[in-house]
Amino acid sequence: MAEAVECVRCGGATEEGFVLDRAHYSMPTTPQWVEGEPQRSFWTGLETDGRRQFKVETYRCEKCGRLESFALESAD
Repeated sequence: MAEAVECVRCGGATEEGFVLDRAHYSMPTTPQWVEGEPQRSFWTGLETDGRRQFKVETYRCEKCGRLESFALESAD
């Protein structure tokens, strides 16, 4: 997101960042939003083939600390 995001709780300024995910052998990654219900896969843990996926962008309010996440851009 290029434009500034205002905190919905207190109206404070926010800063862009990300939530670190260490789910797979503690390798750092960033989260993604995947459409539909989770379906287990023996080989990959969860089946994601053929589903829309978007990277998750997270903003933190500099005043109250609230996190606000958005899934707007394709994570190809």
